[in-house]
Amino acid sequence: MTSSANIYLMDKSCSGQSRTVQFVAQTALPTANGTLFVRAYRDSKDNSEPLALFFHEPTAGIDLPVRVHDACMTSEVLGSLKCDCNGQLHYALSYIKEHGGVVIYLPQEGRGIGLANKIAAYALQEQGLDTIEANEALHLPVDSRRYDGAAAILRDMGIQSIQLLTNNPRKIEKLTEQSICITKRLDVHVQPTQHSLGYLQTKRAQMGHFLGKLQAN
Repeated sequence: MTSSANIYLMDKSCSGQSRTVQFVAQTALPTANGTLFVRAYRDSKDNSEPLALFFHEPTAGIDLPVRVHDACMTSEVLGSLKCDCNGQLHYALSYIKEHGGVVIYLPQEGRGIGLANKIAAYALQEQGLDTIEANEALHLPVDSRRYDGAAAILRDMGIQSIQLLTNNPRKIEKLTEQSICITKRLDVHVQPTQHSLGYLQTKRAQMGHFLGKLQAN
């Protein structure tokens, strides 16, 4: 694994500008689930600070289990049951602890619209709109997340191909566009609740998520 100061990933869009992800530091965190290694980066595109999380130092960069996870303060910090994000994160961390692999943690709240806009969308959902309709009513994109930074981090860590922990076909598409070799998709199993069921049904029906039969516990 390299600890180079800068990783360059060329933006293939019409802007022609380069995007830079910078390695900052790595530390070991004692947690209830064991020692978690945290590798911190800084993305100059938006000044965000993505992380790479792992329990076992990746030594082989082939077919490594990887979860590219987007932050969700409402569920991961406040314990909201409106989505399955917290469950997905803990499922992924448990998986990589057992099987090896990495969780790339990206601060892209609310599918990229930001925390305040996400709360505004939640307020509209209380009036009967679904997760897509709420974003559209606010004149915001349904999903504006980008994954060039995640791709740069994977390359920095010497990871050549991955088994992607995701239910989201868009994430597969966007990482493939960044020349990440995905050899297998791994399901992320989270039991729906009565609060998240409608949200998950919308993601399956309108966004193509691989969720199978959904039934709240």
